[in-house]
Amino acid sequence: MFPSHGVANLTQQWLQRYGWEIFPHPAHSPYLAPSDFHLFGPLKRHLGGMAFETEDDLISELRNWFDNLDVDFFRVGINSLLSRWQKCIDLHGVYVEK
Repeated sequence: MFPSHGVANLTQQWLQRYGWEIFPHPAHSPYLAPSDFHLFGPLKRHLGGMAFETEDDLISELRNWFDNLDVDFFRVGINSLLSRWQKCIDLHGVYVEK
């Protein structure tokens, strides 16, 4: 289920090749993880109250939901990460969104 070390190494090589800066991520910090603060809330609201008979039905619904998201949904999530990181830096790592 988890990526192999080979995949992690390839990812690191790719990031270095393109000059992307990697920021350290505090452990268990959902306020700085775009998936937690931007993705899971809307996804949870979308799936709320739904029931699926099979795993394939769930996967189909998830694919449909992702396919219909506007690109701005992702842009907003990524762009808000900058201000969240700055707050965390300014507060010396003691940043919690309320």
